[in-house]
Amino acid sequence: MRSVNLVIALIIGCLLFSCSESETKTADIDTQDTAASEPAISSRVIEGFEYDDYALSREAMEVVGEWEKYQELAIQIDYLKKADLAFFNSDKKLLEDFITELKANMPERITTNPIISRVSIIETKLLKLNENLTISNIDAATKLESIKEVLVAFSNLTLQINKKLEFDLYNSIEVE
Repeated sequence: MRSVNLVIALIIGCLLFSCSESETKTADIDTQDTAASEPAISSRVIEGFEYDDYALSREAMEVVGEWEKYQELAIQIDYLKKADLAFFNSDKKLLEDFITELKANMPERITTNPIISRVSIIETKLLKLNENLTISNIDAATKLESIKEVLVAFSNLTLQINKKLEFDLYNSIEVE
């Protein structure tokens, strides 16, 4: 009787061990499938974003030419389009200091409420991107969405600068 109980206990133990092992294998397969289906952050994926990417007008280039932090941001946006995230996932304090200088050194000619609000939107999107890139449990799709939001915000700032200067040009024509 004792040997029968021992055999039954061994059979039950083997069944339990094999069940738990198959669950582990299933979990590993699910994790691999999720990682494989998650889009990678690459320049090709970023180039595929659909948004209106505005360029500065000639007059706007002259005005923002003296705005160093805008120029630096434009360079970093170009790097971002190539999937170089170094500036955006750096220390949050450095990013906050950059944003403070960006806002403080805005040329007076374009310091209007619409442009100030666009700069504030860029600030929000940059800080959100920084958080999403530095937190390890954020998935790539969310990071890509944050990248797109920064690109759209910067493009909208460029559009607003162009509009402001175009409006000023039309006003000067009407006055004459």
